[in-house]
Amino acid sequence: MSETVGASKRTIESVAVIGCGTMGAGIAAASAAAGCRVLMLDLTPEAVERGLEQVDDEHRHLIDTGTIDGDLDKIAAYDWVCEAVVEDLDIKRDLFSRVEEVRSPGSVVSSNTSGIPLRSILDGMPDRLRADMAITHFFNPVRVMKLFELVPGSDTSPDVIEAFARFGETSLSKGVVRAKDTVNFIGNRIGCFFMLAGLHRAKPYLESGMSQETIDAVLGQPIGLPPTGLYGLIDLIGLDVMDLVGKNLAVNLPPGDPGHRFTSFPAAEQGMLERGQLGRKSRQLGGFSRVRKEPDGSKTKETFDLRTQEWRAVQPPDLDGVSTDLGGVLFQDTEQGRMAWDIFGGALCYAADLVPEIADDIANVDNAIRWGFNWQLGPFEMLDHLGPDRVLERVEQQGLAVPTMLAVLADSDVDTFYSGPTDDRLMLMPDRSLAPVPPTA
Repeated sequence: MSETVGASKRTIESVAVIGCGTMGAGIAAASAAAGCRVLMLDLTPEAVERGLEQVDDEHRHLIDTGTIDGDLDKIAAYDWVCEAVVEDLDIKRDLFSRVEEVRSPGSVVSSNTSGIPLRSILDGMPDRLRADMAITHFFNPVRVMKLFELVPGSDTSPDVIEAFARFGETSLSKGVVRAKDTVNFIGNRIGCFFMLAGLHRAKPYLESGMSQETIDAVLGQPIGLPPTGLYGLIDLIGLDVMDLVGKNLAVNLPPGDPGHRFTSFPAAEQGMLERGQLGRKSRQLGGFSRVRKEPDGSKTKETFDLRTQEWRAVQPPDLDGVSTDLGGVLFQDTEQGRMAWDIFGGALCYAADLVPEIADDIANVDNAIRWGFNWQLGPFEMLDHLGPDRVLERVEQQGLAVPTMLAVLADSDVDTFYSGPTDDRLMLMPDRSLAPVPPTA
């Protein structure tokens, strides 16, 4: 081991990954590419072999393999034990109980769960595990996505968090954000609200004749989001995954959270889920779109029309008159503008209400959304760009509850969430003080 019990600074030079699915294999591959010795364990040798396909040939010499039942004791030789098994609380808790029996003193432990609270995993666990464990949440694909959410528990030792942060930034070249132990952490809490609420808030616009193509196009480049927009993004992730996210949110969101209204699908999307029409992964069944192969070998891209419940040819989006200024569409008195405000503006206001619940500061939130969902600007950066006073006026005009951080800003001595020169920025804190924005990797 590279560290001993009681050491003030732990380092990670070897990684044991338990669970060799997409995420576990990605973490193993990234760790091997960083020069670490890596152990890959799963239930069967076949599962491990499938995971090994993600590891570049030039790094295979750094990999040892085994099964969870036959080789778990091997983890004693590794600095970091990373769990990446199925998202089932009971399975994770059973595994960590077994891990605790065989891991070495000084090792650090984590779960790559995408939304299960750490406190639920650690409830009743030994003190040593509670001190040495955190959540290390990567985004898929691990090799490409910059975001690395680091979530300590109430008893996690500071040196454990610092070890994970150093390894994530220096060895894996990730952007580390510090999140709190709340459901779905930062990225998925906001990003999934955008998607799940978006499905519901898009319904009246679809019913009035707006096409899904127009919704996706407006919720893309005009507001600084990727071209997948809303439906394209869910197609990429999968309706089955979003259904699991919704069920987790329904159980774990705090009482009174607006997200409770959107934890299940609208009827049309629920029907798609039940038919196995999940997205890109469903190939010919498709999701909100599909590519159909014609008898002559040509391919036709189609959209599943949520109003008619039938497939049709893709239509060009209606972007007539949509502002080319970043975010300008949100304040246009048009159907596209009202739709953009309801869906994207709603997500911005939701994010502004989650600090300090999900993170200590706004910079962690902005970094998480930019790095995890590829937004051009994080929520608070976008609010500054739009003009917080203008957003607040719109919120009050609609009789909506004023988000926490917009209220903090209105009661502060500054006009924007960020201030100062680019290389020396200050950010508004929940107590109305100003703090330096930490440098990012």
